[in-house]
Amino acid sequence: MGRRTEYVIMFDDNVRKRHSHQTEKGCVQYFVVQLEVKVEDVWKVVIRYDCAHGFAHIDTYDLRGNQRKTELDLTFESALSYADWDLNENWEKYTQKFLRGEKL
Repeated sequence: MGRRTEYVIMFDDNVRKRHSHQTEKGCVQYFVVQLEVKVEDVWKVVIRYDCAHGFAHIDTYDLRGNQRKTELDLTFESALSYADWDLNENWEKYTQKFLRGEKL
């Protein structure tokens, strides 16, 4: 079993990033990084980067929970780095669009 890293970063009172990844011998085996917004006391996923289906991809959601999947042509290591960078840089924009009902 490899090394697992998990943490949560609060961007605002009602906005957080959840990060989890597992490595083995320095290689990323699994990852999920997602932006969540609290709406009426329920945490909802806005955007999620992961490799749950054996390939790196982004899932974007709307307020009703409808999902859209976009494949990333990146290694797991690159996708994980990009996910962290993207959510750190764009969380405010993504949160505003999500709450206004706009597509991400």
